[in-house]
Amino acid sequence: MKHELFEFLTTDLQFVKGVGPVLATRFDNVLGGRRVLDFMLHTPVYIRAREVSENVAAAEPGDVITIPLLVKSHRAGGVFRGRRRPTQIICNDKMGNSVVIQFFNVNFLDYWLKKLPVGEWRMVSGKLEHGARPTINHPDFIEEMQNADKIPSVQAIYPAGEGLTQKTFANVRDQIFNMLPDKLNGEPEPNVREFFDALRHVHYPETADDLSPNSPYIVKLAYWELLAHQSAIVISRRNRTDVRNHRTVRPQKYDLMRKFYATLPFDLTGAQTRTLREIFNDMARDVPMMRLVQGDVGSGKTIVALAAAVKMAESGAQTALLAPTDTLAQQHYAKIKPMCDKMGIICDVLTGRDKGVARREKLVSLRSGRTKIVVGTHALFSDDVEYKDLGLVIVDEQHRFGVSQREALRAKGRNPDLLALSATPIPRTLSMTIYGDMDVSIINEKPAGRLPIITTKLPIARVNELITRLKIQIDSGAKVFWVCPLVTESEASDLTAVNARFEELKKAFPHAGLVHGQMDKKQRDAVMAKFADDNSDMKILVATTVIEVGIDVPRATIIVIENAERFGLAALHQLRGRVGRGNQQSYCILLYGRNISEDGLKRLDVLTETDDGFAIAEQDLIMRGTGELLGTRQSGWINYHFVDYARHRDLFKLAASAARDMVDVDAWTRDLLFIFDRGVVISA
Repeated sequence: MKHELFEFLTTDLQFVKGVGPVLATRFDNVLGGRRVLDFMLHTPVYIRAREVSENVAAAEPGDVITIPLLVKSHRAGGVFRGRRRPTQIICNDKMGNSVVIQFFNVNFLDYWLKKLPVGEWRMVSGKLEHGARPTINHPDFIEEMQNADKIPSVQAIYPAGEGLTQKTFANVRDQIFNMLPDKLNGEPEPNVREFFDALRHVHYPETADDLSPNSPYIVKLAYWELLAHQSAIVISRRNRTDVRNHRTVRPQKYDLMRKFYATLPFDLTGAQTRTLREIFNDMARDVPMMRLVQGDVGSGKTIVALAAAVKMAESGAQTALLAPTDTLAQQHYAKIKPMCDKMGIICDVLTGRDKGVARREKLVSLRSGRTKIVVGTHALFSDDVEYKDLGLVIVDEQHRFGVSQREALRAKGRNPDLLALSATPIPRTLSMTIYGDMDVSIINEKPAGRLPIITTKLPIARVNELITRLKIQIDSGAKVFWVCPLVTESEASDLTAVNARFEELKKAFPHAGLVHGQMDKKQRDAVMAKFADDNSDMKILVATTVIEVGIDVPRATIIVIENAERFGLAALHQLRGRVGRGNQQSYCILLYGRNISEDGLKRLDVLTETDDGFAIAEQDLIMRGTGELLGTRQSGWINYHFVDYARHRDLFKLAASAARDMVDVDAWTRDLLFIFDRGVVISA
């Protein structure tokens, strides 16, 4: 890849014309990065046709129409007799039918007067509503007739976020792809040019088929993404077994495992014992451990991780436990710290919250080797964090972290062992392909005394009846999660917005809490902590899927998942795992919409019939082959951009075979590793 192209791809989005620092931050929240490359890999999910029609009577309510309209009159909005009235622009189509354009931001009347002057024709495009008269609220496009071609006949719709419109996405896309040919000029690698050509076709789809998993462009990109992943696996395995990476086995210095078992208030399950035996055997070898522990929600992975950390402390070395969120890190610390105190092991927590003197003291303790176990977030591999002897890295909810992030933490030690934990079961048919660089242990037993969660499905029409039942349960001491799929109402979806549901539930539960991904992180963590507090008056938490992982509230015994038919099985199973974490009977209520499909009902039936995460994962994979759009990237297993687990199964095998046959890492493979952030150390 040419240096000029590399620089372009790594350019901060704020330097793209029309973006700036504020929009770049909003893009960062949606894309998970703010480089030009991050934007290019964030592709549309569907198209919206905007064919021109001349007769509004031919359209149905809910249709997106593009139509020439003659502006007849204006009616100013405002507040009249205590009621808010929108600004209305009265128009006629070419057949003389009346059409009303409405704007609810009433302070902009002068702007709309200029944009839609009386007596002029304008091309208008937006969603048609039928009230007393056909109405378009806040049109997506308004253009003078000579500029009507500025309205796309096919509009690519991107997954967006707060403060980011589809127009913003289209403008940034056009800026980037208009600059791309110059950056590709003279590129010697044909695969690079072919890659970005396929990417252009996906960003500028002409039909819905261009965005389907079977599109030749998507298939090509998916194969290259899998090749990058499989190449990273092969390189990682080769590095691990390279004689230069062998290490001296650490001798035992202390007798801590005996104390560990003595502190446990319960017996380990057979699966936990088997998994620990596999981990300890790995730790005794001269080759660094790379092991993935898969365990269903509530199967006891944290205790297994602590046992591995204690085993490492027996040799005098340190363990770092990496969690994806502050909340989860604090919860792990709260569980682990009392047990460590009983064993005489110094345990600490380090997150982005730590500042000043408190942070410096923690860093000194790590540098000296006094702290043997540290729990934290990305802060664990910050530049100023040094370890005396980092022997074990534990990555919780490992699919939340890229290879490069795992390697950044491992680089803090000298060939430390790596133990990855995942509560998202991977179908057995895929696990070895996806995690080929790791040995896999499975914890497939639940701790004694855990009651199965009773799962039922309920139509949304009975929501008021459900709220009445919840009042009784809450008065009896229960805590409730209520999960919705969206943050704000969207013209592209009829899903219940979490903000709207929160306002409704506050009428019945005045102390309800609200969390979603667009909230300030500190505020979100504070709300979650209050909900987890047994003495808090917050008994119900309304949330998006930000609670899917890492929220441990034993008192929470009920979870309601609204529009459950729109979630994948893996996501539903993860959400259900937020309850049933204590010794009380717990319940999961799957609320489904009026227009649920047959496949949607089948998915909900799977949840009501089994709580085996591995069986659910297999069913999830099978049912994704039915063709119903669940969100091809909503797997929860690995954050792929283009790969569809059900439809691209053959590509897994092809990519794995190509990577295994790789003798040397060529230029194109290096480019793929960079593009898809599969950061591995490539040995000389």
